[in-house]
Order: sequence, then structure tokens, then C-alpha cells
Amino acid sequence: MLGINGPEFLLLLIIGLLVIGPSRLPEYTQKLANIVKEVRRMASGAREQIKEEVGIDIDDVDWKKYDPRQYDPRRIIKEALLDDDTKPVSTGSPAAVSTAAAATAVAEHRPARMVERLPEGEPAPFDTEAT
Repeated sequence: MLGINGPEFLLLLIIGLLVIGPSRLPEYTQKLANIVKEVRRMASGAREQIKEEVGIDIDDVDWKKYDPRQYDPRRIIKEALLDDDTKPVSTGSPAAVSTAAAATAVAEHRPARMVERLPEGEPAPFDTEAT
């Protein structure tokens, strides 16, 4: 409540009682009660005005639909990746290749990697313009 904790609120209340004094305390208590009633009346009036202008009751609104947390990109991607929408292969299409067989086929067609080594004692090339 406005950054005021319990002990601070009690201290402000005691100071307020001392400043207002016991003679004017009932008057200010009545004024506070009237302010609270007026705020409640205004809130209910706003609810009725929204109902008249929009045509829906606030209690009937599905607030989960308007929750911005449901549009979290991480959650959307996670659900899309975990969604099991694998379509069955039709009878006329070629058979699916297994992942192990595909990895073996790729490895067989890859050329051997050539590693070029410098002679013993020769420093590595250094490009002064690259840094």
C-alpha cells in the first residue's frame, strides 16, 4: 500500500490521531466513510456504463483470452516442437529413410578432411589488417 509497511502505518495513524485530536476524530471518520462509499458508487457506475456501452457484462468476459502470458514465444515454440502432428505416409509414396541410414549415406559421400600442418619451428601466419 503505497510503499508503507505495518509499523509505519501505525505510526502515521498515531500521529494523525494526535494532530486531529479526539474532538474532531468522529467528524474525520465520517468523512473517510463517505469517501469510501463514493468510490464504491463510482466503481459500480463505471461497471454499469461499460455494460451499457459495450453490451457485455464484465463478469462474462473470458479474461484468459486476453492474458499476454499466453503469447510467450518460448511457450509457443515448445508446444509446436512437442506437438505430434506426424502424418502417416500414403501407400503410393516411397518408404521413409531412417535417420541412421541417412546419416551413414551422408558420411559415405563426404570427402576426407585434409589437415595442413606447418613445418616444425615455423610461426603461424599473422595478418595485421585483420585485427
